[in-house]
Amino acid sequence: MQRIIGGKAGSAAKPGIPALRAPAAPAVTRVLVDEGSEGQRLDNFLLKLLKGVPKTHVYRVIRSGEVRVNKGRAAADTRLVLGDEVRVPPVRVADRSAEPVAPAREFPVVYEDEHLIAVNKPAGVAVHGGSGVSFGVIEQLRQARPTAKFLELVHRLDKETSGLLLVAKKRSALTALQDQFRSRETGKTYAALVVGAWPANQKVIDVPLHKFLTTEGERRVRTVGADHDQGRRSITLVKVARRFDGFTLLDVTIKTGRTHQIRVHLAHAGHPIAGDEKYGDFALNKALSRGEAVRQHRFDRMFLHARRLRFEHPATQEVIELEAPLPSECEELLSRLPPSS
Repeated sequence: MQRIIGGKAGSAAKPGIPALRAPAAPAVTRVLVDEGSEGQRLDNFLLKLLKGVPKTHVYRVIRSGEVRVNKGRAAADTRLVLGDEVRVPPVRVADRSAEPVAPAREFPVVYEDEHLIAVNKPAGVAVHGGSGVSFGVIEQLRQARPTAKFLELVHRLDKETSGLLLVAKKRSALTALQDQFRSRETGKTYAALVVGAWPANQKVIDVPLHKFLTTEGERRVRTVGADHDQGRRSITLVKVARRFDGFTLLDVTIKTGRTHQIRVHLAHAGHPIAGDEKYGDFALNKALSRGEAVRQHRFDRMFLHARRLRFEHPATQEVIELEAPLPSECEELLSRLPPSS
């Protein structure tokens, strides 16, 4: 089914034929830009407003002049200002009435002010809906805070990864923080438990990565040579935190933010992350989940945790350093691992 935003009134009925009910919506929609959309590009504003409308159609109506800002034509890259009136023509969008509504949920807050929130995301929860996931952290947080005018993810974590996740409460904070992430001016440190004894002299992994889709349509990443035309340079710094019999706990810092970077780099080095279902030791993962690998203790998640985040506050420029302790299930596993001999 489809629903219509805007729409034209129906024509008069012919004798003997029942009248068609005209759509209640007006021919066009006029939207005032509020604080949540201030500074946003026109195309991104429309793509968010008209969810379900193909991108090609959104750009077509912009180019044709059907979309107006303050009664004038505007380009796709026009930055919207607080109070601007955007004229949106009638378009068809997918009917989302049957889609499940995200349940309201708060997450453990590590830091919060009027500009941003830092939460400690649990493992197994996606950061946003999509790719077969109905909803994630951001959708649940919006449901839990219905009066919030603006809530947007600053960055992402894999569904299987736990730890620090930033959410912006103002567009100015979002753009400032994302600029820092893009320019690698943030310090992100992860705790990763890997299989085997990590070599003490292996401190830097500088291997290009290439993202691709499997025949089943699943997103994957692999290492490639420096001469690969689609490989992107990726740098991971590794420091040994603790050694155990058969495992090593690492502090991992990334200098580039590629998809699955830590997971692929560590597996490429011959020491995959414990519990990693995509790039790990599948037999060991099964033994861990059954409680057969470590003193009858069951561990059924990936041991990767975003434990530390350092950034400059988007409004005050103060350096903020946040830490999230290891989840209890990770601490419990470490407590049961025998130390290295």
